[in-house]
Amino acid sequence: MTRLYNDPAAFADEALEGFAAAHRRWVRPVPGGVVRATAKVPGQVAVVIGGGSGHYPAFSGLVGQGLAHGAAVGNVFASPSALQIRTVAKAAQSGGGVMLLYGNYAGDVLHFGQAAERLAADGIPARTLAVADDLSSAAPEEAHKRRGIAGDLPVFKVTAAAAEQGLPLDEVARVAEHANARTRSFGIAFSGCTLPGADHPLFTVPEGRMAVGLGIHGEPGIGEQAVPTADEAAELLVSTLLKELPDGVAGSRGQRAAVILNGLGSVKYEELFVVYRRVAQLLDDAGVQTVDPEVGELVTSFDMAGVSLSVTWLDDTLEALWTAPADTPAYRKGAVPQVAAADAEETSQETDSGPEPYRASDDSRRAAGIALDALRLIKETVDAYTDELGRIDAVAGDGDHGIGMQRGAGGAHEAALRAQESGAGARSLLTEAADAWADKAGGTSGALWGVILRSMADALGDTDRPTPATVARGVVRASDGVREAGGAEVGDKTMVDVLVPFADTLGRQISEGAALPAAWDVAADAAETAASDTARLLPRMGRARPHAEKSLGTPDAGAHSLALIVRAVHSALAHRR
Repeated sequence: MTRLYNDPAAFADEALEGFAAAHRRWVRPVPGGVVRATAKVPGQVAVVIGGGSGHYPAFSGLVGQGLAHGAAVGNVFASPSALQIRTVAKAAQSGGGVMLLYGNYAGDVLHFGQAAERLAADGIPARTLAVADDLSSAAPEEAHKRRGIAGDLPVFKVTAAAAEQGLPLDEVARVAEHANARTRSFGIAFSGCTLPGADHPLFTVPEGRMAVGLGIHGEPGIGEQAVPTADEAAELLVSTLLKELPDGVAGSRGQRAAVILNGLGSVKYEELFVVYRRVAQLLDDAGVQTVDPEVGELVTSFDMAGVSLSVTWLDDTLEALWTAPADTPAYRKGAVPQVAAADAEETSQETDSGPEPYRASDDSRRAAGIALDALRLIKETVDAYTDELGRIDAVAGDGDHGIGMQRGAGGAHEAALRAQESGAGARSLLTEAADAWADKAGGTSGALWGVILRSMADALGDTDRPTPATVARGVVRASDGVREAGGAEVGDKTMVDVLVPFADTLGRQISEGAALPAAWDVAADAAETAASDTARLLPRMGRARPHAEKSLGTPDAGAHSLALIVRAVHSALAHRR
């Protein structure tokens, strides 16, 4: 378990601060992550990687010459926000555009995608790629749904080496896609990991058993079997990977491969070497030529006891990029040329001139006061249910929903309070709250709650007096926006299962002439019923999908938190009309 921490909520930030202080030769801190401490190469594509904390040396430990130009680092097991990613990318880029790389998780996909859009709006071309190497998380015909685990490293490495060669952005993106398509991973675990401040692991494995096909966010494996010997573990890992070869690889004999035996947190190096001894024998027997294999902790999951094996099937291009030199705090290969440190002008941070003064009507400022009351009640409600939301989420996910919601709701309330004190109207106040929620929470829920609050903000505006119909339109926009951003529909066991009936009921009540508090009350009842009904559904999206049967009988955490929140908002509407 994680024993050394201060405030668990500050763990990720404090860890990043200490990392940057310890590795000044390689990195310098920027808001949201770190970038190279060396001078930029004008016109070079900047490779920016990222994901949640808890996986060191991924992601910050892989920043340096020959590898990433920057890393955006989110909270524990939560994606960095679009704001963090954009900030890191702008600090790392040098005129050649930005290649954004991350694991294939819903929150990362949302936030990195939004960051790419914002970079493009800033005049900085950007491409994105989600690494999807874990073959246990989806069948071959749905390979695009696979999550990213230790295969992140070879994809990051060859992509960054292509950027170092001076290739243009589109070609760098093509290399990343090629490496991703030829990378496969598979893992096993003997115990789960425990988050800072938690008193129990995210999942447990019975004595004498191991989980097969685990995830790096503490997701349980897809099955269990008896604990093997080291040789038996190697045989399981190798045989599983050799069963599925990528397109263009007709057979293993005569093939070259980058091979990574990755420790997930508490399996010691000597144990890894014992396992790799047999891995090397098996690959040699299969006719595979291993090229610069790596054995060690490369993509971890706090203190999880487990290992994963990754194979990237090489061709001439990928081999040259895989073997190219690199120098980072946690990964070094060959000898990189000496490069001067970034000068003072290069390290000076871009500063905004600050927000323009808020312009709002008195009617809109009164509506902003009600919105602030609602956000306060949301924060208090989430605080009260944080542990319960985490417990529900841990049934088939990684258990961080409660913590993420707490960070998001708290950040949104603080931002809204500052905006209200500066005279913001409803739109401005909710926009500030939306950005703060997405930034503080990260993850999928952070991105989607940012969409919800922004939709409400755009509907309410800063000038007109909001009407019940205006509010109902905002909720419908929020429902549409969440479905478009997240790709979920009713029946997928997500917050959409609550948001859609809530929006439909509210709109119907308003159209029939009900006052807003009364209409919201009826719609909140519908939301609570819908949230309870998700217990009967099997998840078809997100981290819970590979463990669908485990969640049967338990409501979806996102659906449950949304129902709690809309009920809390009713109190604000009922007391201040």
